[in-house]
Amino acid sequence: MIVIVKIIVIARMFLRGWYKIKYENIIMSEYYKANRTRNIYDPKSGEAFKLSRSRIENFMHCPKCFYLDRRLGIGQPPGFPFNLNSAVDKLLKKEFDIHRAKKIAHPLMKAYGLSAVPFQHKMLDEWRENFKGVQFYHKPTNLIITGAVDDLWQDENGEIIVVDYKATSKDAKVSLDADWQDGYKRQMEIYQWLLRKNGLDVSNTGYFVYCNGKTDKEAFDAKLEFDIDLLPYTGDDSWVENTLLEIKKCLDGEMPQPDKDCDFCNYRKAVGEIENELQKKLIF
Repeated sequence: MIVIVKIIVIARMFLRGWYKIKYENIIMSEYYKANRTRNIYDPKSGEAFKLSRSRIENFMHCPKCFYLDRRLGIGQPPGFPFNLNSAVDKLLKKEFDIHRAKKIAHPLMKAYGLSAVPFQHKMLDEWRENFKGVQFYHKPTNLIITGAVDDLWQDENGEIIVVDYKATSKDAKVSLDADWQDGYKRQMEIYQWLLRKNGLDVSNTGYFVYCNGKTDKEAFDAKLEFDIDLLPYTGDDSWVENTLLEIKKCLDGEMPQPDKDCDFCNYRKAVGEIENELQKKLIF
């Protein structure tokens, strides 16, 4: 079932958002420092090291790039901000918070036959906040794992449901079938793991509130319309513990080898080969 929700975007705000993207596209280098001096892991330090969910995902993609970032302070250049996605995220949170305050189910839950209500908790605002989020000290590795959730619901059995908002725009119906969406699934599983470590009774089933921007309208008319699907996903966080141990071993060890499937590693390799060839020509 598809629930059609209209999200009205004032034209001026849209244009400001677009201008900001264009502007940041020009001066992004002002916010990126190739050699960072903070948030760097020191194997000789006894202080707990904070590691976010996104950095764990970086390790899953490429241990070498992760090592360069967290151990040596050389992070990958950041991507450009998705302002419209952030706007959808913010509006969804506001909308679900209205129902949270009233302790009633959202129409989306009812439409999908889900017996649940938005979860109320004194820590929810902090758990949603970037650079804070849900936190847990993992003693075997001396790492503090963090992750900022989008939303939490509670079902009729009292179990907590992890909810993540996603926004896109494509002709096909949204799903979770693409290989690149494995990262979405790991994201939800880490949130489930973190909340369990904080003593909550968490359901294995989480949900993605997936907003798909419609492009079949005759005109923009200062508004965007979305089809909103509620996609269930049964998580399995059993991989998290071993991954944290692998991360600790990586941080304490020598630099890993390049990953043949990593675009950044392949780019550095290609540049290095060209530079070496040019250097040889200059010498001879």
